[in-house]
Amino acid sequence: MLQLILGGARSGKSRLAEKLATDSHLPVTYIATSQPLDGEMNERVAHHRARRPAEWALIEEPLALARILRQNARADHCLLVDCLTLWLTNLLMLDDAQRLAAERDALLECLASLPGEIIFVSNETGMGVVPLGELTRRYVDEAGWLHQALAERCQRVVLTVAGLPLTLKGTAL
Repeated sequence: MLQLILGGARSGKSRLAEKLATDSHLPVTYIATSQPLDGEMNERVAHHRARRPAEWALIEEPLALARILRQNARADHCLLVDCLTLWLTNLLMLDDAQRLAAERDALLECLASLPGEIIFVSNETGMGVVPLGELTRRYVDEAGWLHQALAERCQRVVLTVAGLPLTLKGTAL
């Protein structure tokens, strides 16, 4: 089953995704897309690490997400990807539109053939004001298009607000 958990900053989306992964009763591999390049991001990563069960495997991959999913998805396993918007940011910062398109397309194309439970976490960025800068507008656009395409392919889509899940597609939580 493919699941997409959306929400704003500090909405509880990662915590919900971690609960769903635990509740799957399958071995879990956490796929981290962040690149902790500063002290604040290091603190966020440490907070996430401390919250995860020690038996979960960890893969850190900032760019080649489809490759990692294909290599690690198994029928008897749960993959938790946190988070797609950081992955998208990493690709946007390469300033290589072809690489961004290739990685996004590879992700969307591989989903139908992936076995097991896969949970994606992503920031819902389209509910705010239109950003002023070109890069931030492109980021919001790319995230919105990615979320639409992914939601179409997922069996469950959940929006998390104030720690409360609102099921948009699939069986309610």
